[in-house]
Amino acid sequence: MRIDFVTLFPEMVLPALRHSILARAEQTGIVSFAATNPRDFATDAHRTVDGRPCGGGPGMVMRPDVVGRALESLDLMPGHRIVLTDPNGERFEQRHARDIASVDHLVILCGHYEGIDDRIRQRYASDVFSIGDFVLTGGEFPALLIADAVVRLLPGVLGDPDSLGADSHSDGLLSYPQFTLPREWEGFQVPAVLLSGDHGAIARWRRRHALISTRRQRPDLFCRARLSKSDVDLLQ
Repeated sequence: MRIDFVTLFPEMVLPALRHSILARAEQTGIVSFAATNPRDFATDAHRTVDGRPCGGGPGMVMRPDVVGRALESLDLMPGHRIVLTDPNGERFEQRHARDIASVDHLVILCGHYEGIDDRIRQRYASDVFSIGDFVLTGGEFPALLIADAVVRLLPGVLGDPDSLGADSHSDGLLSYPQFTLPREWEGFQVPAVLLSGDHGAIARWRRRHALISTRRQRPDLFCRARLSKSDVDLLQ
């Protein structure tokens, strides 16, 4: 997969990607990262990328002509996706990450100031995503989160691909609590069932606690979850 970031601050994005699992994914050729700065496509001496909002109001808006030239420079591949990060977008979820992980070319456009002229969304964006109901100073951090969520789903990225099945949200539920050694720490014990060697009992314990955690922490997810009769029995 090729992932291009269109950002006014490439130095915020690329260094963050070149550590740990994402760095290994790039080194092995599973993914490649690049960043394009819209300022390089401004035509005036000041490299202007923004303008006053039409109709008045505070702040500045990123210009469509400059951003458009930056996007057109990317040699967009067939089947590409262009994601715009914006507080007005649909909330990004695991299902979106799975969907995007199937494409060969992803472009993530990072907004700044009061946002990007809406004609860019109309002309180019295949998706508009928000990472939550809050506002940040720019789209770089949301872009990194989206890229991380997508790349870890690519074949060969994770050392143990089975761990994807244990992720929170992999089946619509939050994950179960995790423990490791030592058995006792500061008066807290690892649940005995996890040390029993009874794989059936362990699976039931984990499923039950995933259900309980989701019901308690994210009732919105719990209401949408597809529960089996055995799930209902576990909760009862």
